[in-house]
Amino acid sequence: MREQTWQGCGSSEGRRSGRRRFLSASVAVAAAVVAMGALTPPSASAAAKPDSVQQSLDALVRNDGMPAALAGVKDRDGHVRNYTAGVGDLATGSKVPKDGQVRIGSNTKTFTAVVVLQLVGEGKIGLDASVETYLPGLVRGEGIDGRHITVRQLLQHTSGLPNYTDGLDVDAVRYQYFEPRELLDRALKHKADFPPGTKWAYSNTNYLFAGLIVQKVTGRPLAEEITHRVVDRVGLRHTYFPAVGDMTIREAHPKGYRRDSAGAPLRDFTEMDPSWGWAAGQMISTNSDLDRFYTALLGGGLLPAAQLAQMRTTVPAEALGHGDRYGLGIVSRPLSCGGAYWGHGGDIPGYETRGGATDDGRGAYVAVTTEPSDEAAERRVEAAVDTALCR
Repeated sequence: MREQTWQGCGSSEGRRSGRRRFLSASVAVAAAVVAMGALTPPSASAAAKPDSVQQSLDALVRNDGMPAALAGVKDRDGHVRNYTAGVGDLATGSKVPKDGQVRIGSNTKTFTAVVVLQLVGEGKIGLDASVETYLPGLVRGEGIDGRHITVRQLLQHTSGLPNYTDGLDVDAVRYQYFEPRELLDRALKHKADFPPGTKWAYSNTNYLFAGLIVQKVTGRPLAEEITHRVVDRVGLRHTYFPAVGDMTIREAHPKGYRRDSAGAPLRDFTEMDPSWGWAAGQMISTNSDLDRFYTALLGGGLLPAAQLAQMRTTVPAEALGHGDRYGLGIVSRPLSCGGAYWGHGGDIPGYETRGGATDDGRGAYVAVTTEPSDEAAERRVEAAVDTALCR
């Protein structure tokens, strides 16, 4: 799970043009027929207007070399339309399962942030309390002191903590299980990136500490808290936090692929131990479940109003581009048609996801089955989300 360029956010319905039959009768007879409302209805075989979301997915497969692309688009009434393009398995050529499960990488951060903010609302965590309050003596390193880093700064990526995934050899750790504190040891070997609160910089390390705080305060594993407080509460039937040693994807899914370098062959990377992502990127879900999660979150279904307002209080995140702003585990991104949407994104070997929801209840998520090879390809995945929300 690498640093996001989107951190971390449908279609034109086929409107049939119809062909009107030409009547060979006189003008008078034609007028009478019109008056009677007896014009022949549009032909079922009429050419449909090209679907802009499907076109976007097709282009990602055709032009950007994605083995598969999937999208789930939710309208204001809660109806979800699912799209697919490409193949689900390069070896067999099997179809892409509609709304198949994928690894969602850093979208996990939003789930973790929701649990932290629920605990804030319950008076068990203080947003502006120091990390030291909950994890005494744990956060120490060169320029790093948990007494001067707040919970808010963890969730907002303004802590200055170095990113533990920088330089991580994912092939070497593909089947290796990590305890969260092993990952923290990797991070704390490096000096701070900047003094807390002075800048914004994306770091997966922030969410390792956030997850540990949840466990310390609740006395329960983070996976259980996310499942009980978020997944079950919203009714996400295809979303889960993989258990220890769980290297597969449980339900129907497209295979995920990885390239060793630009232009290198794709190789199957579906199975892996995702524990190195933990609170920052371990979860599995579907596009429609992510639509449901983000629309429920923005609609007040997961957080009290005060904590949702805190989550949506943002700082500039110039490194993400597009005028993006980062809140507490969530990102605001402008739409080309006006307004903005709120969500996240996720990159993990084999999969990339982008999407989010609008304040009026629309949602869109797009997944592809390999990480884009360059920034331009990433932007086209993001553009597919914009297309879906602006249709």
